[in-house]
Amino acid sequence: MRLTDDERQQLVHVANIGQNAASKIKHAHILLQVDAHGPSWSDAHVAQAFRCHGHPVRNVRHRCADQGLAAALARQKPDKPSRQRRLGGAKAAHGMARWGSQPSEGSAKWTLQLLAETLVEFAAVATISYATVR
Repeated sequence: MRLTDDERQQLVHVANIGQNAASKIKHAHILLQVDAHGPSWSDAHVAQAFRCHGHPVRNVRHRCADQGLAAALARQKPDKPSRQRRLGGAKAAHGMARWGSQPSEGSAKWTLQLLAETLVEFAAVATISYATVR
């Protein structure tokens, strides 16, 4: 990959100023090392030098080539959560309404376990752990 002189100067500034996020500084260093006009290191060599896996090096390089320097320096956020929320929206509102009411017979106060059992009992969810309720 080849960086322009302006891009190279911008990356040096980001890397040396020390007032940016660590990920942004690391991405700047990665791009400076893979520059064809500079050291032109391989992805494996850069990964070893920065003690990271080869995937982040490759991803930063590809983002720079595809989306530009600003996208490569920015931290990549996932498009969607890795898992679907088990207790959200109407189900969470139902749980909060139950929590505000009196606990079932034989209980002095609501516990997370009791609330989880009540949510299952009233078919808000099929199964749920007290940790998810927390």
